[in-house]
Amino acid sequence: MGTMPPPIEPILTGDLRALARAATLIENRAPGASELLRELFPHTGRAMIVGITGAPGAGKSTLVDRLVRLLRDENQRVGVIAVDPTSPFSGGAILGDRVRMQRHHDDPGVFIRSMATRGCLGGLARATMDLTVLLDAAGFDTILIETVGVGQDEVEIARLAAVTVVLLVPGLGDDVQTLKAGIMEIADVFVLNKADLPGADRLEGEVRSMPSEAPIVRTVASEGKGVEETLLAIRACPGKRTGGNWGERLREMLHDRLLERFADIDFQSAGEDVAAKRRDPYSLVDEWINTYIT
Repeated sequence: MGTMPPPIEPILTGDLRALARAATLIENRAPGASELLRELFPHTGRAMIVGITGAPGAGKSTLVDRLVRLLRDENQRVGVIAVDPTSPFSGGAILGDRVRMQRHHDDPGVFIRSMATRGCLGGLARATMDLTVLLDAAGFDTILIETVGVGQDEVEIARLAAVTVVLLVPGLGDDVQTLKAGIMEIADVFVLNKADLPGADRLEGEVRSMPSEAPIVRTVASEGKGVEETLLAIRACPGKRTGGNWGERLREMLHDRLLERFADIDFQSAGEDVAAKRRDPYSLVDEWINTYIT
């Protein structure tokens, strides 16, 4: 018999303490988390999910902070999921101690969650999708997902977000020619942040030379310049889904569930056996599949 999930009524009414408890339950994949998500899912589909990605130092947190202010001025309820890189030594979020957007923490219309990737590629934590379900069901109008900024693996955000905003900064080493095979192709909106720096015109020219119809917005997010235009560009994206690409998300869910089936395997020891030619990898994988799947 499964563990009883917590009641969903306080979550549906936006109770922040209930949300925080539920978020911890989901992030830790604790007993009752799956049942809670099943109950919440029918209440989703209203929030606009926006991914904010780009290289470290591009000003993602600053832009998110400014967007939250703008949305709150419209009386929108805003959820923020800030995905931090994970320390390979401690397993904790390297940036987890950073207090993000302090001005919003006492605002009952804003819910901010900073979480670690826990070794997942793509700049997104495994629980990020589930947290968007939680916040969507809780009635948040807009959910902003700020990703780690680790390079081309950031394309994963496009599977989850309805609109993906890619930040670029002149002089930061953003080379459009090297990025365009990955992160540059997922942009629904390009934001050239710190546009008051030298090289902004050249960077915009490079972006415009790409085969992309995504609008380009210049910002100086630290001063609030261009933030309203960014929000308008996000809202103008034609025919965007509210809930992201569920086909790809289902694939990810299946992938995660299958990996959980193999949690008892000592991959380190198995890898040493393969490296020493004591076992071959093909037989090992077949063995595991026969043991854990069939």
